[in-house]
Amino acid sequence: MRFKKQKRHRKVVRFYTACFGFREPFKVLCDGTFVHHLVSNHLSPESSVSNTLGASVQLFTTKCVIEELKSLGSSHTKSFHAARKDYKLARCEHEQKESALNCILDIIGANNPEHFFVATQDIDLRKRCRKIPGVPVMFSLRNAVFLEQLSSFQREFVKAAEEERLHITDSEHKLLQKRVKSILNAEELKDSTAEEGTADEELRGQILASRLHKKTDVKDKVQFKRKRAKGPNPLSCKPKKNISKGSNTDQGIDRPSG
Repeated sequence: MRFKKQKRHRKVVRFYTACFGFREPFKVLCDGTFVHHLVSNHLSPESSVSNTLGASVQLFTTKCVIEELKSLGSSHTKSFHAARKDYKLARCEHEQKESALNCILDIIGANNPEHFFVATQDIDLRKRCRKIPGVPVMFSLRNAVFLEQLSSFQREFVKAAEEERLHITDSEHKLLQKRVKSILNAEELKDSTAEEGTADEELRGQILASRLHKKTDVKDKVQFKRKRAKGPNPLSCKPKKNISKGSNTDQGIDRPSG
């Protein structure tokens, strides 16, 4: 039974953490009825509330709550001293003393900006807190502290808020159209400047290539020298013989001597 109770409490805490931005240490705003119940049942305020929420907590009350406990007389003397000693004071701007119910509702406001858990034994205060978005309610029975289950109002409020976030308003739609138009114009300008830049780069490249060609006299085509036929090596040829026309030996006639 205790495990099921803790499981339900963790589920509620996760809901308020995810949907309304509650963060540790959780702040718990207590009225006089809750403080008196804890004192009467000898419960440690911080440990009992911390065990219920499964996280570290900070306990708060108000000046109006303390004054109300003081006005109740000797039956609430211990509760009055406990509220002054063990609880921090939430900012209360009432110049004159207000009832604890009105004081807590003023601090909570329309949407509980300080993310308070409200701890009370007052049934009227619990009912009114259920109709304020983002206000978890705690109460105590005998020697245990409980966290109320999610009300239908809390569930419907979160569901409506999620659906509203999915749809954009007319002003947001106009802003979106202006933004898209400006982005498209910027892209078109960027494309045109990029085309002009590429054309200029090509022209610069052509001019630079022509200048380099003139300076270095580099020919477009490589020309090769034709190989011409050469004569034989004169050293490898035999020398020519000189033959006289009137040679006797060539005619084959022997002339007499003397």
